[in-house]
Amino acid sequence: MSLEAMEQVTKVEEALRQRKSEAAAQAKQLVAQAEREGKQALESIRAQVEAQAKEQMAQAEERANRRAVQLQEESQEACAALRAAARERLDQAAREIVRRVVN
Repeated sequence: MSLEAMEQVTKVEEALRQRKSEAAAQAKQLVAQAEREGKQALESIRAQVEAQAKEQMAQAEERANRRAVQLQEESQEACAALRAAARERLDQAAREIVRRVVN
């Protein structure tokens, strides 16, 4: 092989090493960029999910509060009905006692 051919092979090999090095550096940059973008996307999605969870929790609490108020009102109405029935029976019981005592 002539000296010129050897120099040319050496130059080509050096150029290939340089391209390989540049490609490796570019690949590292692309990987780093992809990781950064992935982390940003993950944080964004995480924030959205947290916001949705807070909203759903607030809605659930509101529904639970409305249901609790409704149940309390229903319980108060039922208690009032029971008290009225008890008063009516008390009056009837008092009349029956008086009737039996008098007779």
